[in-house]
Amino acid sequence: MAQTPDLSRPATPYSTDILIIGGGVVGVSAAYYLARAGAAVTLVEMGELCNGSSWGNAGMVCPCHSTPVPGPGVLAQGFRWMFNPESPFYLRPRLDAGFAAWLWRFSRFCNAGAQARAIPLLRDLQRRSLALYQELIAAEGLACDFEKAGGLELFLTEEKFVHAAHEVEKMRGFGLEWEWLGREAVHALEPAAHPDVVGGIYYRGDAHLNPAKFVEGLAEAAKNYGAQILTGTEVTDIQREGHRVHGVATPRGWIQPREVVLAAGAWSGVLARKLGIKMPMQAGKGYSITMQRPAKGPRLPLHLAEARMAITPMGGWLRFAGTMELAGIDTSINQRRVDAVLRNGKKYLVDLGEPVVGKIWGGMRPLAPDGMPYLGRSREVTNLIAATGHGMLGVSLGPVTGLLVKQIVFGEPVELGVEALEVGRFG
Repeated sequence: MAQTPDLSRPATPYSTDILIIGGGVVGVSAAYYLARAGAAVTLVEMGELCNGSSWGNAGMVCPCHSTPVPGPGVLAQGFRWMFNPESPFYLRPRLDAGFAAWLWRFSRFCNAGAQARAIPLLRDLQRRSLALYQELIAAEGLACDFEKAGGLELFLTEEKFVHAAHEVEKMRGFGLEWEWLGREAVHALEPAAHPDVVGGIYYRGDAHLNPAKFVEGLAEAAKNYGAQILTGTEVTDIQREGHRVHGVATPRGWIQPREVVLAAGAWSGVLARKLGIKMPMQAGKGYSITMQRPAKGPRLPLHLAEARMAITPMGGWLRFAGTMELAGIDTSINQRRVDAVLRNGKKYLVDLGEPVVGKIWGGMRPLAPDGMPYLGRSREVTNLIAATGHGMLGVSLGPVTGLLVKQIVFGEPVELGVEALEVGRFG
């Protein structure tokens, strides 16, 4: 077993311009843009590339879904579901002072005012990211099953469908491309919808892709520009001297970077605390089941209103994805929740036959109390740039986050105002 390096007595420290911690879509996007701009970049990932939330998510690039996780009634609903382990939003009861403090902060953003302030920024970030996806896929020839076909939300109950009409008008007020569709229009648009589906909402501005194929392809492109990508390389310690990161310990040795980009997903908060940075974050576990795509499977990515989950076609595969489980950093698979995702998803589709399941996945999405990413340079540790906390929008915001990190590192004008995403906004 490799020994943890002694940071106090480094024999031959390895230097790099930029050290990126995390090999998901955000870290790889940052590595690509920085390396293409001429920086000496080293990316370290404790497992394989795209092995966490960037692999098992629903693969949607969704400007039309620009509402943060906290919103009116969200926390109250979470408490009502607390003792139902199959619920879409599950708060696992536990004695944890940090979790209690996070929930208190989260509750302050569960209102219409906070939601209205967040939507325009998330909308603009996602629209820019979608344009960057198209540019990157064309420029680097990435084969990742990308389609800009929009998305479709399906409703099984008249009550919820009628109530959604108000939400459609509200979101149109933010410039989001929502279209309310009756039963016949929905079934004409998506023949795979179950006959019990009563109506839907078409999200014209959305796209979808296979996220793992995109990340793997972009990583190869980053390496072609000179980025060094080290998998199986966990950060075991991180050392601060004054207002700077001085050294980062890994089983491969001690790394001495000029700048550090923290893009470690749900583990980012742990590393931030080692540096004395307050960056509240909870791991929101999600599950997905990826199966061979049936002949009668959907052609559009689907949002399932009552079940609060998604189904996405990805080339020859079909992915059922959903749930938000706040249970701490826990990588175990709860089979009961997996079964609920598959069972609930089938209610919205014509008979798919016996599914041929390829992979069952559970992973953790990094969630800040306000549902917004942490993006920017730390005021306390001046050579640290945070690029984490994207919650359920990590894939959707990956390329734009990488581009903004590059602009911050090089001192360029940041093309989108991201002051609301400041690292130290919670103290």
